[in-house]
Amino acid sequence: MDLALVAAGIIAVGILIYVILDGFDLGVGILFPFAPDDRSRDVMMNSVAPVWDGNETWLILGGGGLMVFFPVAYATVLPAFYVPVMLLLFSLIFRGVAFEFRHSAHTSKYLWDRAFFGGSLMATFAQGLLVGGLIQGVTIVDQRFAGGMFDWLSPFSILTGLGMIAGYGLLGACWLNMKTEGETQAWARRAAMILAGGVLIAMGAVSIMTPLMRPAIADRWFDGINSLLLAPIPAMALLNAALLYYGLISGRERLPFFSAIGLFIWGYIGLGVSMYPNIVPPALSIWDAAAPRSSMIFALVGVAITLPMILGYTYYAYSVFKGKASEHGGYARH
Repeated sequence: MDLALVAAGIIAVGILIYVILDGFDLGVGILFPFAPDDRSRDVMMNSVAPVWDGNETWLILGGGGLMVFFPVAYATVLPAFYVPVMLLLFSLIFRGVAFEFRHSAHTSKYLWDRAFFGGSLMATFAQGLLVGGLIQGVTIVDQRFAGGMFDWLSPFSILTGLGMIAGYGLLGACWLNMKTEGETQAWARRAAMILAGGVLIAMGAVSIMTPLMRPAIADRWFDGINSLLLAPIPAMALLNAALLYYGLISGRERLPFFSAIGLFIWGYIGLGVSMYPNIVPPALSIWDAAAPRSSMIFALVGVAITLPMILGYTYYAYSVFKGKASEHGGYARH
């Protein structure tokens, strides 16, 4: 069995689950200051209160898994992206503190509202910078990072950062469309329609710029029969976009949220196709970065034990709080 490929698959799935789950609650934070009123903000906060900290478990799986399974990649990526990684971590910490303090605050509640928004916005933007910097490539010599501290900063990474803000905002708006009622739901639906347009523009721009920036990626997508074999990926993304708008226009509650998730999934698959077999573009492959086989086996046993537990409590949390969010007393009602 190719353990390196298995480990890479586990990390990839973990990161995708994180993007979807923490994406919508970061999106709620991004939308926070634009809500119609304080009542709507209370409902928005209550809609994510039972699950937001559990969602971040998947980030630990992705980062910790990279360190354990692919130590060379971890040692290369961390110095290459120190600034956006630290921005991400401090933003998540600041956001979590704001979340808890807002629940008990009275006179300072408006400050924690701003902190919640700022932490959500900066954490999302940092993730977009990481994605953009990784796509454009990392300077590696002898399997070591050999570039500068700000190599990741470019117009392309800023574009992916803004696209990530629009994408997480879309997930948050579709979540609120599903979890709220009345004025808040109507506002969320309008926000989702605007943000969906921004996401499609960002995805289109990134899809055009990436092959122009990296000829190897252009060959992967457009060389010979590949253009036919890979055509279903953008086609399915467009189909999900159409379903998203149909769901919003027709007043559906669940369809827009799951269509937005589908949009992210197909974009993520496209990113994986562009990067494979490299774990750190343009030259560090999955197998070059893998830990020794004995270490991989030991870590995979741990994953086999803990992953079902994580999936189990995640499912349980979402099952218990599956009703509409309420502004009064509890997190949700059925």
